[in-house]
Amino acid sequence: MNKIILTIGIASSLLVSPAKKDGTVVYSVESNEYLLSEALGNIQDVKEWIAWDLYNNRLNSTIANSYLEHLNQAEDLIIKFETNNIQTKYNR
Repeated sequence: MNKIILTIGIASSLLVSPAKKDGTVVYSVESNEYLLSEALGNIQDVKEWIAWDLYNNRLNSTIANSYLEHLNQAEDLIIKFETNNIQTKYNR
């Protein structure tokens, strides 16, 4: 449970780019792309752990399915964010 909460927290924090007081973005586009791909990798890892725990009867199937549903939603949001922002990357 803690791994899932941490992964979702990290992924959601990456969606907001930090900025200086004058509005200058701190991270480069390439850096953000790398961070988003790492967040996706982390979510996929957690999904694999959940599947493994479910297979080994360490996790209730109802709870596992709920976790997987939330992780799938987080993964879809990151992919949507990445897809929407790739257009702005090349329009600069």
